[in-house]
Amino acid sequence: MMSLQERTFGITSPISLGQPKAIDLELSKKLEDAMKLYSVFESEENLNHRMDVLGKINILVKAWITGVALHKNMPEKAAANVGGKVCTFGSYRLGVHTKGADIDTLCIAPRHVERSDFFTSFYDLLKEQPEVKELRAVEEAYVPVIKMTFDGIELDMLFARLAYAQCPESLDVRDESILKNLDQKCVRSLNGSRVTDEILHLVPNVENFRMSLRAIKLWAKKRGIYSNALGFLGGVSWAMLVARVCQLYPNTAPAVLLQKFFLVYSKWDWPQPILLKQMSTDNKLGFPVWDPRINPSDRFHLMPIITPAYPQQNSTFNVTTSTRAIMIEEFKEGLDVTTVILEQLESWDRLFEPSNFFQRYRHYIVIIAKADNQEHHLEWVGLVESKIRLLVQNLERNPFIELAHVTPESFGPLNETEGKHVTKWFVGLVFKKIENANVDLTFDIQSFSDTIYRQAAMIKMLKEDMYLEVKHVKRKQLVDYIPHNIINRGRPPKKKTHSTTNTPTTNKERRSSNGSELNTSGMKMSQSDSELTRHANPNVVHLSMEEANDSGVASLQSGDVLSQNSELGPESFDKGANGEVLTSQATGQGHGLQIPTKLIEFSA
Repeated sequence: MMSLQERTFGITSPISLGQPKAIDLELSKKLEDAMKLYSVFESEENLNHRMDVLGKINILVKAWITGVALHKNMPEKAAANVGGKVCTFGSYRLGVHTKGADIDTLCIAPRHVERSDFFTSFYDLLKEQPEVKELRAVEEAYVPVIKMTFDGIELDMLFARLAYAQCPESLDVRDESILKNLDQKCVRSLNGSRVTDEILHLVPNVENFRMSLRAIKLWAKKRGIYSNALGFLGGVSWAMLVARVCQLYPNTAPAVLLQKFFLVYSKWDWPQPILLKQMSTDNKLGFPVWDPRINPSDRFHLMPIITPAYPQQNSTFNVTTSTRAIMIEEFKEGLDVTTVILEQLESWDRLFEPSNFFQRYRHYIVIIAKADNQEHHLEWVGLVESKIRLLVQNLERNPFIELAHVTPESFGPLNETEGKHVTKWFVGLVFKKIENANVDLTFDIQSFSDTIYRQAAMIKMLKEDMYLEVKHVKRKQLVDYIPHNIINRGRPPKKKTHSTTNTPTTNKERRSSNGSELNTSGMKMSQSDSELTRHANPNVVHLSMEEANDSGVASLQSGDVLSQNSELGPESFDKGANGEVLTSQATGQGHGLQIPTKLIEFSA
């Protein structure tokens, strides 16, 4: 059998095969102790409870599959042997789940069970179980799912129907042949388990990988860069980044692996892709795979991290110019911090300090989603959150905005007057250094709001009590939306110098043929119109050059294309929409929408 020293992991040879020193092991133990304070590890009792829950779910699934077979007139003896199984994937399967985290599960069924059966008879069976609470089905999602709480444990359950007459317990999901004759939804559902198992197979030391990944996930959450939906990275992407570093340093202790992680990715030449194994050139089954040589849209991905299981996909298609810039800055800061920790000048707590997001910027956009009852509020929040990255992309296209930084953390009502069912998100803004320019955010905000209301209507989710408000606020106004301790947490930000490349034209250059001034949307606006707008609109923000120059931490590099992502992502329902507008562009009225004109004035 090939030894660890002889085996090559990944697409290149390792950078170092050096063995850990005594101090590395000591620092790794201190890292583990530090993470215990953040509920990163689960107790033995809770782990056993999770195993019990999964055992009960597995029994339910097998009984249901047998019942479906009998209902479809399959002989009783044959029905008893059709099998079926429940697999786990995600953080639980990787062995890095935290206390109270949900479990991602996959129901694998033989060919006589249809997807419609899963969302009807199995859903009804779950409703009858006394342990099941908060049961809801999302059948029309990109990856259809049933969500529930089973005996206190949150579960997300996907479904895959194989082309086999039987599905034994010994079935290996890594086997590519199980994908034969499957539809895209089943392939996507299977992909979670296939990718997770492949990652574990491709790392040289699973325990070192797990400890390092736990630390990186905790760090990413504390720094506000853990969210696939909002354009940062999700769990599987962070796992692949850590796995690649483990391949490059196969014998390194977790404490040093963290420093190598930040070293590698602070210097990585994006959009060079991250690959854990060579991609096969033989696509016998014909499913679409990530390949920029063939697919033009793949060439615009900003931070590609490619899943190791066929069909290979980019797990980071939601990343935008702004979120990539923010993550690179965090990698650089993480390198500085871990270097100091390895020199034993700081403790590991320094790495896990919370982000100072609400101290970084002078200007923010607040997104407020409300509803009258909890059920409507949960639906509404899910839709709004899934589309916030579209607002970020809209803002990135604005030639006067250098950076739009959304934080994944959402906030509830500040006081009782706001109501019970309220959720808020915030986007920090960095403006470019421009003199005498009017920055109008109305179109960026309005198009985002229209997209949400249009989609809610298309999927027949829109209710009269669903309300969305999007508006600009200054840092000093944040106290009206979130508590003081949230605003002030984290270390005070360092002063940064922002790039002034790709600066838009000034007002003197933005003139029509007859000499009248143009606003940012290209519409003609006379001086008198401009003055009228400034004085009549209570939401005009007067931004001084001092504010414009001192309002953020990250900078876009020369040559960055604002918002290269042309696709809305797989969960988008807007493709093929007839474009009807459910709100009045002039007044912003309809379904509780209140969108005042946002005009930000730069003055010398």
